[in-house]
Amino acid sequence: MVEKKRLGRTDLMVTHIGLGANAVGGHNLFPNLNDETGKQVVRTALEHGINFLDTAFIYGPERSEQLIGEVLKEVGNRSEVIIATKGAHRFENSKTVFDNSPSFLEASVDASLKRLQTDYIDLYYIHFPDETTPKDEAVGALQRLKDAGKIRAIGVSNFSPAQLREANKDGYVDVIQSEYNLLKRQAEQDLLPYASEHGISFIPYFPLASGLLSGKYDKHSTFHDGRAKNPLFTGEAYIRNIEKIDRLREIANARNTQITDLVLAWYLTRDAIDALIPGAKKPEQIVANLKALEVQLSSAEIDQIDLIFKS
Repeated sequence: MVEKKRLGRTDLMVTHIGLGANAVGGHNLFPNLNDETGKQVVRTALEHGINFLDTAFIYGPERSEQLIGEVLKEVGNRSEVIIATKGAHRFENSKTVFDNSPSFLEASVDASLKRLQTDYIDLYYIHFPDETTPKDEAVGALQRLKDAGKIRAIGVSNFSPAQLREANKDGYVDVIQSEYNLLKRQAEQDLLPYASEHGISFIPYFPLASGLLSGKYDKHSTFHDGRAKNPLFTGEAYIRNIEKIDRLREIANARNTQITDLVLAWYLTRDAIDALIPGAKKPEQIVANLKALEVQLSSAEIDQIDLIFKS
C-alpha cells in the first residue's frame, strides 16, 4: 500500500508519487506515442497503488484526458482516484492564447468533465496566467464551480509570486504548480515560502530537469532536441551540472540506490511539497518512480545534497 498524504489544506489524500500524464496521449508534446501504451501506463499506476493523476487539456490536445477517462471507466474505481487537470489554452485564428476569463474557465471545466467521463474533478488548475483577467476573479470562478460540486480543489500553475498573491486574495488557492528542481531553485526564494505560510501545497514540475537529474548523461553527451537550446544542457553550465550530479552519484552508490530515487526523495523533505508527479512513457517507469519512496534520507544527507546544488 502506497502511503497517502493530505494535499495542503484540502480533503484530498494523495500518494506521495503520482503520475504526470503529459506522455499519455500528449501527441503534440512527444513523437511516436501509442495510445494503448499510454492507457497501460495509467493502468499500471493504479495497479501499483498510485492514486494521483495529473493531466491537462493541452496534452494532446484533449487526448490525455480522454484516455484517462477511458481507463477510469474501464476499472470502475473513480472514487479512489484523485484527478488533476488544467485549462487556459484557447485556439484563436490558428494561434494559441491564454484565457482566464470566468466564462472560459467554466466552459473548460465542463469540457474536461466530459472527456474524463466523470461528474467532478478533484483538482482543477488555471494552467497559465493570461494578461488581462484579474487573478482573484479567475479563481473566484473556480470557487463557484467548487461550490457547485464540479471541482473539489483549486490550483494555479505557472503564476508569478505577484500573480499568486492576487489569485489568493480571498484564500481560495489550494495548490500551486511551478517549475522546481535541484538545478532551478528560484521557487525557494518566493513561491515555496508563500505556499508554506498559507497552507498551499506546492507541486513541482520538471523535477528531473528534462532528464538531466536522472544521472544518465555525462560530459560527452550530445542533444539534438529541445535540450540543445536549454541553458542547463549547454556550455560550461552543463559541465558544472554534470560535476554536481557526479557528486550525487557518489551518495546514491553508497546507498545502493539510483540518482533519480535520491532526487525525488529529497524533494519530499521540502516544506509545502506533499506529492511529486514524474512522468512516464512506459509502464516500467512507474515501478521505477515508486522506488523513491523506499529512500529515507538522513539529515546529513539532506544537507549534503542541498549544499552540492547551492554551490
